[in-house]
Amino acid sequence: MPSINDARILILATDGYERSELRVPYDELRKRGADVKIASPKAGSIKSWDKKDWGDTVDVDLLASEASVDDFDALVLPGGQINPDLLRRDDSAMRIVKDFLNSGKTVAAICHAPWLLVEADALHGRDATSYWSIKTDVKNAGANWKDEEVVTDEGIITSRSPDDLPAFVSKIVEEIEEGTHKRRAA
Repeated sequence: MPSINDARILILATDGYERSELRVPYDELRKRGADVKIASPKAGSIKSWDKKDWGDTVDVDLLASEASVDDFDALVLPGGQINPDLLRRDDSAMRIVKDFLNSGKTVAAICHAPWLLVEADALHGRDATSYWSIKTDVKNAGANWKDEEVVTDEGIITSRSPDDLPAFVSKIVEEIEEGTHKRRAA
Protein backbone atom coordinates (compact mmCIF):
# COMPACT_ATOMS: atom_id res chain seq x y z
CA MET A 1 0.00 0.00 0.00
CA PRO A 2 1.80 3.14 -1.17
CA SER A 3 1.57 6.36 0.77
CA ILE A 4 0.35 9.23 -1.40
CA ASN A 5 3.76 10.89 -1.12
CA ASP A 6 5.33 7.76 -2.65
CA ALA A 7 2.61 7.26 -5.28
CA ARG A 8 3.13 7.48 -9.03
CA ILE A 9 0.01 8.69 -10.81
CA LEU A 10 -0.73 8.81 -14.53
CA ILE A 11 -3.21 11.29 -15.98
CA LEU A 12 -4.41 10.30 -19.45
CA ALA A 13 -5.72 13.16 -21.59
CA THR A 14 -5.70 14.80 -25.00
CA ASP A 15 -6.92 18.04 -26.54
CA GLY A 16 -10.25 19.14 -25.14
CA TYR A 17 -9.81 17.99 -21.54
CA GLU A 18 -11.83 20.02 -19.03
CA ARG A 19 -9.17 22.35 -17.60
CA SER A 20 -10.13 22.08 -13.92
CA GLU A 21 -10.56 18.29 -14.11
CA LEU A 22 -6.92 17.87 -15.09
CA ARG A 23 -5.33 20.82 -13.27
CA VAL A 24 -6.94 20.32 -9.86
CA PRO A 25 -6.01 16.61 -9.49
CA TYR A 26 -2.57 17.31 -10.99
CA ASP A 27 -1.82 20.18 -8.61
CA GLU A 28 -3.45 18.71 -5.50
CA LEU A 29 -1.89 15.26 -5.84
CA ARG A 30 1.55 16.83 -6.42
CA LYS A 31 1.06 19.04 -3.33
CA ARG A 32 0.48 15.85 -1.34
CA GLY A 33 3.77 14.44 -2.60
CA ALA A 34 2.71 12.22 -5.50
CA ASP A 35 4.73 11.98 -8.70
CA VAL A 36 2.18 12.84 -11.40
CA LYS A 37 2.77 12.38 -15.14
CA ILE A 38 0.58 13.23 -18.12
CA ALA A 39 0.23 10.78 -21.00
CA SER A 40 -1.47 11.45 -24.31
CA PRO A 41 -1.76 9.82 -27.73
CA LYS A 42 0.09 12.87 -29.08
CA ALA A 43 3.46 14.36 -28.10
CA GLY A 44 4.14 17.96 -27.16
CA SER A 45 1.33 19.75 -25.40
CA ILE A 46 -2.42 19.37 -25.19
CA LYS A 47 -5.01 22.13 -25.06
CA SER A 48 -7.70 22.43 -22.40
CA TRP A 49 -11.33 23.38 -22.70
CA ASP A 50 -12.09 26.00 -20.06
CA LYS A 51 -15.84 26.36 -19.48
CA LYS A 52 -16.94 27.71 -22.89
CA ASP A 53 -13.77 28.07 -24.97
CA TRP A 54 -10.27 26.76 -25.50
CA GLY A 55 -7.99 27.33 -22.52
CA ASP A 56 -4.31 26.91 -21.76
CA THR A 57 -2.08 23.95 -22.53
CA VAL A 58 -0.15 21.39 -20.51
CA ASP A 59 2.98 19.52 -21.56
CA VAL A 60 2.76 15.80 -22.19
CA ASP A 61 5.32 13.71 -20.29
CA LEU A 62 4.96 10.50 -22.29
CA LEU A 63 3.01 9.00 -25.13
CA ALA A 64 0.11 6.72 -24.23
CA SER A 65 1.69 4.07 -26.45
CA GLU A 66 4.78 4.10 -24.19
CA ALA A 67 2.99 4.19 -20.83
CA SER A 68 3.02 1.06 -18.70
CA VAL A 69 0.69 0.19 -15.85
CA ASP A 70 3.72 -1.27 -14.06
CA ASP A 71 5.18 2.23 -13.65
CA PHE A 72 2.18 3.76 -11.87
CA ASP A 73 -0.10 3.25 -8.87
CA ALA A 74 -3.21 4.96 -10.28
CA LEU A 75 -4.83 6.34 -13.42
CA VAL A 76 -6.79 9.61 -13.49
CA LEU A 77 -9.14 10.36 -16.39
CA PRO A 78 -10.27 13.99 -16.69
CA GLY A 79 -13.46 14.70 -18.54
CA GLY A 80 -14.77 17.36 -20.83
CA GLN A 81 -16.84 16.28 -23.82
CA ILE A 82 -14.03 16.30 -26.37
CA ASN A 83 -11.22 14.58 -24.43
CA PRO A 84 -12.86 11.24 -23.55
CA ASP A 85 -14.59 11.02 -26.91
CA LEU A 86 -11.21 11.25 -28.66
CA LEU A 87 -9.48 8.93 -26.20
CA ARG A 88 -12.06 6.15 -26.46
CA ARG A 89 -11.32 5.94 -30.18
CA ASP A 90 -7.56 5.65 -29.63
CA ASP A 91 -6.14 2.12 -29.26
CA SER A 92 -3.14 3.17 -27.13
CA ALA A 93 -5.36 5.14 -24.74
CA MET A 94 -7.83 2.28 -24.38
CA ARG A 95 -4.99 -0.18 -23.80
CA ILE A 96 -3.84 1.91 -20.83
CA VAL A 97 -7.37 2.14 -19.42
CA LYS A 98 -7.91 -1.62 -19.74
CA ASP A 99 -4.47 -2.42 -18.31
CA PHE A 100 -5.20 -0.35 -15.21
CA LEU A 101 -8.64 -1.87 -14.82
CA ASN A 102 -7.22 -5.38 -15.11
CA SER A 103 -4.42 -4.60 -12.65
CA GLY A 104 -6.72 -3.74 -9.75
CA LYS A 105 -4.99 -0.38 -9.35
CA THR A 106 -7.00 2.77 -8.71
CA VAL A 107 -8.81 4.23 -11.74
CA ALA A 108 -10.52 7.61 -11.31
CA ALA A 109 -12.85 9.10 -13.97
CA ILE A 110 -14.75 12.37 -13.69
CA CYS A 111 -17.53 14.05 -15.69
CA HIS A 112 -17.58 12.56 -19.24
CA ALA A 113 -14.52 10.34 -18.62
CA PRO A 114 -16.67 7.36 -17.56
CA TRP A 115 -17.21 7.00 -21.33
CA LEU A 116 -13.76 5.37 -21.27
CA LEU A 117 -14.99 2.90 -18.65
CA VAL A 118 -18.04 2.22 -20.82
CA GLU A 119 -15.78 1.59 -23.81
CA ALA A 120 -13.65 -0.78 -21.69
CA ASP A 121 -16.80 -2.66 -20.62
CA ALA A 122 -15.85 -2.08 -16.98
CA LEU A 123 -19.12 -0.85 -15.49
CA HIS A 124 -21.43 -3.85 -15.69
CA GLY A 125 -22.77 -4.51 -12.18
CA ARG A 126 -20.80 -1.64 -10.62
CA ASP A 127 -21.89 1.49 -8.78
CA ALA A 128 -20.84 4.61 -10.71
CA THR A 129 -21.70 8.21 -11.44
CA SER A 130 -20.94 10.64 -14.26
CA TYR A 131 -21.96 13.95 -15.71
CA TRP A 132 -25.76 13.86 -16.01
CA SER A 133 -25.77 13.99 -19.82
CA ILE A 134 -24.07 10.57 -20.09
CA LYS A 135 -26.10 8.98 -17.31
CA THR A 136 -28.01 6.85 -19.83
CA ASP A 137 -24.76 5.67 -21.46
CA VAL A 138 -23.40 4.62 -18.06
CA LYS A 139 -26.64 2.86 -17.14
CA ASN A 140 -26.81 1.14 -20.54
CA ALA A 141 -23.29 -0.17 -19.85
CA GLY A 142 -24.74 -1.99 -16.85
CA ALA A 143 -23.81 0.39 -14.04
CA ASN A 144 -25.94 1.25 -11.05
CA TRP A 145 -25.81 5.04 -11.65
CA LYS A 146 -25.90 7.20 -8.51
CA ASP A 147 -26.30 10.96 -8.26
CA GLU A 148 -23.47 11.46 -5.73
CA GLU A 149 -20.33 13.60 -5.79
CA VAL A 150 -18.06 10.57 -5.70
CA VAL A 151 -18.86 6.87 -6.10
CA THR A 152 -16.29 4.11 -5.60
CA ASP A 153 -16.59 0.44 -6.48
CA GLU A 154 -13.52 -1.77 -5.90
CA GLY A 155 -11.04 1.04 -6.58
CA ILE A 156 -12.91 2.49 -9.57
CA ILE A 157 -13.75 6.09 -8.66
CA THR A 158 -16.28 8.19 -10.57
CA SER A 159 -17.47 11.77 -10.04
CA ARG A 160 -19.98 14.03 -11.76
CA SER A 161 -18.44 17.44 -12.45
CA PRO A 162 -15.83 20.05 -11.48
CA ASP A 163 -17.97 20.85 -8.42
CA ASP A 164 -17.01 17.40 -7.09
CA LEU A 165 -13.24 17.83 -7.44
CA PRO A 166 -12.42 18.12 -3.70
CA ALA A 167 -14.20 14.83 -2.94
CA PHE A 168 -12.75 13.25 -6.10
CA VAL A 169 -9.15 14.09 -5.17
CA SER A 170 -9.64 12.98 -1.55
CA LYS A 171 -11.03 9.64 -2.73
CA ILE A 172 -8.09 9.15 -5.11
CA VAL A 173 -5.70 9.57 -2.17
CA GLU A 174 -7.74 7.17 -0.02
CA GLU A 175 -7.96 4.47 -2.70
CA ILE A 176 -4.25 4.66 -3.59
CA GLU A 177 -3.34 4.25 0.06
CA GLU A 178 -5.63 1.19 0.30
CA GLY A 179 -3.52 -0.49 -2.40
CA THR A 180 -4.50 -2.86 -5.19
CA HIS A 181 -8.14 -3.92 -5.35
CA LYS A 182 -9.41 -7.37 -6.19
CA ARG A 183 -11.94 -6.99 -9.00
CA ARG A 184 -13.05 -8.78 -12.08
CA ALA A 185 -11.19 -7.90 -15.26
CA ALA A 186 -12.51 -5.31 -17.70
